[in-house]
Amino acid sequence: MATTKTKGTNAKIKELKSIKPEKITDEQLKKVQDTVNNINRAQLEIGSVELKKHEMMHQIAGLRDELTLLQTEFDKEYGTFDINIQDGTINYSEDGEADKKD
Repeated sequence: MATTKTKGTNAKIKELKSIKPEKITDEQLKKVQDTVNNINRAQLEIGSVELKKHEMMHQIAGLRDELTLLQTEFDKEYGTFDINIQDGTINYSEDGEADKKD
């Protein structure tokens, strides 16, 4: 009879070892959900930053176009667009006169 209990116990232990849990613990679930949510928030934030960057790049392109137009105006009016942006001094060429275009 002692051997029957031992054999039965061994069989039961083997049976219990083969049983697999159906779910993770609530604590583990909360951790994984929080981690995935943090990843999603970070990716959303990166998207927002990239959108802002894209908009700013377009703004810079427009400002560069505006600067080109101003340079063209200065070149027509003063013969050069070489202007000191600190004080507005026109930097003429070495001969002291602007190249006038007729």
